[in-house]
Amino acid sequence: MSHDGSAYDGHRFVTGLYLVIVGIAALAGYIIGSLGVEGMDPELFGIIQLPPTALGMALYGGITVGAMLGALFVVMIYVSNRYADPDGRQ
Repeated sequence: MSHDGSAYDGHRFVTGLYLVIVGIAALAGYIIGSLGVEGMDPELFGIIQLPPTALGMALYGGITVGAMLGALFVVMIYVSNRYADPDGRQ
């Protein structure tokens, strides 16, 4: 079976999906922050105190989801580069 696409088609798709998900998380944080919900106290990684504003919540949502998915993305790239069959056979 031949493959007409680039070797990076999968990486490009996953990177695009990653950016869309991080953007959605940042947008959700912005919306939640703009509602002014009482009792919000966002702490980035348990260290950096962020303001409970729309921008603070957008940063919190985007960075938190980006870091978690980014770590999984790096592991996925490592495993696929290490264990993928170079000939593309199954």
